[in-house]
Amino acid sequence: MTDAPPQAVAQAAPRRGIEVGRICFVAAPTALARDSRDRLIARYGNCDVHTSEVVVALGGDGFMLETLHSVLGRPTPVYGMNCGSVGFLMNAFSEDDLPQRLAASQEALLHPLRMHAVTTAGVVEEALALNEVSLLRQLRQASKIRITVDGTVRLPELICDGVLLSTPAGSTAYNLSAHGPIVPLSANLLPLTPISAFRPRRWRGALLPSTAEVLFEVLEADKRPTAAVADFTEVRNVLTVAVSEDRSIDVAVLFDPDQGLSERIIAEQFTV
Repeated sequence: MTDAPPQAVAQAAPRRGIEVGRICFVAAPTALARDSRDRLIARYGNCDVHTSEVVVALGGDGFMLETLHSVLGRPTPVYGMNCGSVGFLMNAFSEDDLPQRLAASQEALLHPLRMHAVTTAGVVEEALALNEVSLLRQLRQASKIRITVDGTVRLPELICDGVLLSTPAGSTAYNLSAHGPIVPLSANLLPLTPISAFRPRRWRGALLPSTAEVLFEVLEADKRPTAAVADFTEVRNVLTVAVSEDRSIDVAVLFDPDQGLSERIIAEQFTV
């Protein structure tokens, strides 16, 4: 690790050449993605993820997120090519000159959020999230949630459909749909965003330092059951949920030159 901002490190220098046959191709369960994978393997070969120099993920953003979770903590970077409906994390698909594209790519180093949830039954669950950790009401009644940041109660009671804490990389996902702010990778900030807040009605959320330790406490948990979701992991009937950035774990995402994640996040703020 370097002294650069913890969310992402942009690697401007070209990567070393990628050897044909040292690429691991993985595909979403769609006909287009699987057909694309077969054609790429026929052209460039394929190897196991454990011996590969790079993983090439074929699909959309959802499949890319699954792939990133599968390599969390490993040194193998992931390069996505869009074969799906959404491709914010993906590069344009092309069968040509793939080793050269990989060698010229730039790297964004992402750190996940770690969720520590305790259910009303006393069960402890942990999970990692590269996009966000969200708390969501389970039934017809709104959730009541107390929010504590670094040991200080900042919001004694939030009545809402839910609330989420996002990474900068995930700030253009669910966070943006909930009208949260888009955060550049280098900002060292985590958006805290309410989902359909009823009281306080005018609270629009907060921007927290990346070092923040956030505790969500569900009030009236029996009457107002609430679930916690860390990307793909859902925990029902939570009582408390602690969330903080885990800087001991990272994953490298590769982008074509001038199409890096930082540039995409900035550009998204000017999309109308």
